[in-house]
Amino acid sequence: MKRSHTFWALLALMGAWQALAMVIQRPILPSPVVVLGVFFAEIFGELGGHFLASLWRVTASMVISILLAAPAGLALGQSQRLNQIFAPVIYLLYPIPKVVFVPIVALFLGINDLSKIVMIFLILFFQILVLVRDQAEGIRPELVYSVRSLGAGRRALFRFVYWPASLPAVLTAVRQSIGTAVAVLYVVELVATSRGLGYYIYIHGSTFMDYSKMYAGVLAMSLLGLGLYFLADVLHRRLCPWQFIR
Repeated sequence: MKRSHTFWALLALMGAWQALAMVIQRPILPSPVVVLGVFFAEIFGELGGHFLASLWRVTASMVISILLAAPAGLALGQSQRLNQIFAPVIYLLYPIPKVVFVPIVALFLGINDLSKIVMIFLILFFQILVLVRDQAEGIRPELVYSVRSLGAGRRALFRFVYWPASLPAVLTAVRQSIGTAVAVLYVVELVATSRGLGYYIYIHGSTFMDYSKMYAGVLAMSLLGLGLYFLADVLHRRLCPWQFIR
């Protein structure tokens, strides 16, 4: 997608927001001009601190998910026996909305950063695991045999065959999961915490009735999700250029 298209889409959304605010004319929907003013005033203060807390939680969970799910997916994809053992478990757990585990994780791990990171990790882990497993299963055997015939061991096979073939699946899974991960981040940051964008949005919208700050928090969380999505998209294009050749 061209950057100019994205710019015009953003401009259209801001225009629609401004028009709706002018029609409603109520404090519950301030204009984008007011919200942007509050956003830039707060981002270097209170809002910035909450943004960094949320960014840390999402980033940590993404890194841990990739480090654990990618090798596991490769192992399942290349071992029919392992896949037969774990496939029924994945089949049962994958479709379950992971947000239902929020109270359970909080009970076992407490109401700290670890529990929030684990919740986001659960979402990303299964997305990456399933896509990498399916991608690894599709690697052609003759490709593996040809590399082995050159004397490649397990490390060389992982580096030159399995990992390059599965990298697009990893990045695709991350891109697909970012929106859900940020949504769950909002939910987990409502539970007994005083740091994070979810807390900032809730406290200013429901307690202080400061709707301008509430919308500034919503804007910050939206930018967090968009920033991570665009980063994953850029990495996908840089690391897997062959998928974008036309």
